[in-house]
Amino acid sequence: MSSRNPNRCPTHPGILLAEIIFPALELSKTAIAKHLGISRQTLHDLLAARQPVTPQMAVRIGKLLGNNPAVWLDMQIAHDLWHAQRETDISAIPTIKAPKRALENPASHARRAI
Repeated sequence: MSSRNPNRCPTHPGILLAEIIFPALELSKTAIAKHLGISRQTLHDLLAARQPVTPQMAVRIGKLLGNNPAVWLDMQIAHDLWHAQRETDISAIPTIKAPKRALENPASHARRAI
C-alpha cells in the first residue's frame, strides 16, 4: 500500500464529484441539484471547489449516492487541514504536553463533559 504524497493537496470532494461521480450518473447538473434540494449555483460552487462540503451537504450527497456522509466530510477535512497547516502561522504558540491519558480518546472525555 502506498501512502499519499504529503506535499500534494488532497482533492477537494467537489472535484471528485464533478469529474468522476456525477458524470457517471448521466444526469444534468440541474437534475442533480434538484435531487439534492439545492440551487444550481450552490452545486456549481461546490463542483468548482469554491464551496466546502458541509455536514448537511455530506448527508445530502451520501443519501443521493447511497454511501456514508462521513466519506465526503473526511475528504473535505483532509483538504481544509492541508491548507490550514500551510497557511496558519503557529510560530508563537508553545507546545504544552497534556497527560497521555487525556489525549488517548478525546471524544470520550467530551461526552462525559456534556
